[in-house]
Amino acid sequence: METIRLVSGYDIPVLGLGTWTLRDEQCKTVVKNALELGYNHIDTAWMYANQKEIGEALREIDAVREELYITSKIWHTHLKYDQVHSQFDECLADLQTDYVDLLLVHHPGDGTVPMEETLSAFNEIHDAGKTRSIGISNFSIEQVDRAREISQAPITTNQVEYHAHSQHEDLLQHCQALQIPLTAHRPLAVGKIVDDPVLGGIGAKHGKTAAQVALRWLLQKGLIVIPKASSDPHLIENLDLFDWELTPEEMETINNL
Repeated sequence: METIRLVSGYDIPVLGLGTWTLRDEQCKTVVKNALELGYNHIDTAWMYANQKEIGEALREIDAVREELYITSKIWHTHLKYDQVHSQFDECLADLQTDYVDLLLVHHPGDGTVPMEETLSAFNEIHDAGKTRSIGISNFSIEQVDRAREISQAPITTNQVEYHAHSQHEDLLQHCQALQIPLTAHRPLAVGKIVDDPVLGGIGAKHGKTAAQVALRWLLQKGLIVIPKASSDPHLIENLDLFDWELTPEEMETINNL
């Protein structure tokens, strides 16, 4: 699996398994199948209400923790200092692990809790070795800059909704200039991408699907992608991104959608 080196010094796989909306036994089955197929990056969050199932799946297949990359997130209802710590402890207990590889502020919230308070707890978690890297999610350019000013530990990624139908070029360029790669959640626009005729036409030239084109476009723009998939065919399809490339002209066509 290809990786990107974060400013924390750790490598993150550029393709991960998104688990939003995966629940109960389905979640466990998908995680097990994904790891068997070659995934090693699992993206979850306290708000997803599936971390217990993910932890159980990893234990049941006797997964080697050091070979996995696990991302979790603290929800915006728990941004106070004590709340961050208590929710994170719950995350670790559910995932049955001593640490996560990446911990994100899931959403900046409404501003009632100072960012300093939230990131103080994140820095303590980082310094204690309970997360190797920290980051943010759904942050604007201004909020990214503020987080960087406050945090002693480096802000390593900003996870945002990014796909061919929802592009944020200013945010992308700003973060990349700071060596903060964007992570694209909902990279397939919750399935709507598969019907895009432009992406489908480009895919036909490569023997690929519109979804594969959409993901390959993001990778070539330097993003990390975490598509959700619940079936083996889609899991396999999403893995087939690394031995082909879009042409500069095809990239520009998608940029202009």
